[in-house]
Amino acid sequence: MDSIRRYLTFVKPYRWQIVATIIIGIIKFSIPLILPMLIKYVVDDIVQNPNLVANEKIDKLLVIMGIMIIVFVILRPPIEYYRQYFAQWTSNKILYDLRNVLYQHIQKLSFKYYANTRAGEIISRIINDVEQTKAFVVTGLMNLWLDMATIIIAIILMFSLNVKLTLISIALFPLYAFSIRYFFGNLRRLTRIRSQALAGVQSYLHERVQGMPVIKSFAIEEYEQTRFNKANDHFLEKALKHTSWNAKSFAVVNTITDIAPLLVIAYSGYLVIQGNLSLGTMMAFYAYIDKLYNPLRRLVNSSTTITQSFASMDRVFELMDEKYDIVDAPDAVECRQVNGDISYEGVSFSYNEGEEEVLKDINIDVKKGETIALVGMSGGGKSTFVSLIPRFYDVTVGRILLDGLDIRKFKVQSLRDKIGVVFQDNILFSDSVKENILLGKPGASEEEVIRAAKAANAHEFILQLADGYDTKVGERGVKLSGGQKQRIAIARVFLKDPPILILDEATSALDLESEHSIQESLDRLAKDRTTFIVAHRLSTITHADRIVLIEHGRIVETGTHDELMAKQGKYYGLFQVQQLKQGETEAG
Repeated sequence: MDSIRRYLTFVKPYRWQIVATIIIGIIKFSIPLILPMLIKYVVDDIVQNPNLVANEKIDKLLVIMGIMIIVFVILRPPIEYYRQYFAQWTSNKILYDLRNVLYQHIQKLSFKYYANTRAGEIISRIINDVEQTKAFVVTGLMNLWLDMATIIIAIILMFSLNVKLTLISIALFPLYAFSIRYFFGNLRRLTRIRSQALAGVQSYLHERVQGMPVIKSFAIEEYEQTRFNKANDHFLEKALKHTSWNAKSFAVVNTITDIAPLLVIAYSGYLVIQGNLSLGTMMAFYAYIDKLYNPLRRLVNSSTTITQSFASMDRVFELMDEKYDIVDAPDAVECRQVNGDISYEGVSFSYNEGEEEVLKDINIDVKKGETIALVGMSGGGKSTFVSLIPRFYDVTVGRILLDGLDIRKFKVQSLRDKIGVVFQDNILFSDSVKENILLGKPGASEEEVIRAAKAANAHEFILQLADGYDTKVGERGVKLSGGQKQRIAIARVFLKDPPILILDEATSALDLESEHSIQESLDRLAKDRTTFIVAHRLSTITHADRIVLIEHGRIVETGTHDELMAKQGKYYGLFQVQQLKQGETEAG
């Protein structure tokens, strides 16, 4: 019920549109209720009227049918159109608002959440589950009331014709209500399990489609097919359980709704034979039984779709209830003018509570415009070190100061706005080159984009692309080489022009020729900025103002390249090993 209550907050802004849709719908559904009365009138007052001759009967028939044609051909179509239009308009607007809120929400979730949650699962909730909730609006808030109104109007008209027949017609209502309650009580749970299994298949597919080059390169198609079959079989099992229970409920409920017309036919036929009921009334009553029990059958279908929507609501709000790991403090301020002095004071960090610390008691002061290179073996904590500055994660112990103020005192978005990050694997969206560069400064002029591309040594290769700056790069930049993607990523940081720069192994995945070209643009980018460089190839950071060697989460050495080489410690050993390997590679 909590999910329904929360969902209704999204419905509330459109309540008057829903009311108007229901009123139009009642008019639309009321019009066909004239037909049984029409049948009674035609049979009793025209066809079987002994006081009328044939011509008079035909005249009366033509008049009444003329009126009906005006009602059904001229009046009813626009009513039907506006009912459908407003129903779909309102439900789609609600879904639009809900998806907007969800997208805003997932952008605030931390790196930790995305590290532990599959992308396909998130997509399934925002697309599939939100779409499933549409049934609650269209069926639960509109059609359900229309069917109820139809039933009530039909019963009133039936009572006006014959009280006893009406009572017999609705005698099975209590049994119908009991069966609905019994069967559909368990359906919500089964529906939710089915939705979860479907999301599992979608998540698996999403990962495998992205990783298809790996599947093909290792020739593991048969192995992957077996694993997919396992996920698909799990969904099939849950879907069949859901289907079985659903089929039982339909069988029982539809049997009940089929018995009632038989009772009416039997009793009304008996009354006609006895001369206590006119033939027209009997025919009208049978027609009303159809008008009465068709909405009841639709209510069975509605119960299924509404149950599905309830289960989807649960999953939607489960996502919406995910807590933010990184939040603004109540007294947080905008990060406006940044000098660029950064200090780590007793910083320790672990990704999850109770786990071993990745960083341990880090203390370092970095001055404005200084370039700090972080080196060491993989897994030592270098990338974690720089991830704390833009608050991708928050420190577990200690604090990080920016210009003397704890970074947790700044509003997160304004802090990140002052930091430029170039990753090892920079993600490009499947838009144009220009749109990807504009991520650094949305709304920048074309001249600014070109200037940034030139600074990143990207302008020349961009002009050689099929459509220049308007060339679509494909999903994750698949149409570009690694070096080209990296230069576009650097161009957008040039466009952003932040005072603080983080280069997280920005050239380690490139060949030497691309690395030299990109290194030139990175050096230009780092000028006059406080810069942190996470480096794998030590030859690329010998120019740094300070080199910090991190090992097992601790700072073990720090100094300039020359100072550390003269010390002949761990940095010296790493540098010698890399130089030796590079010499062997070049000789080979």
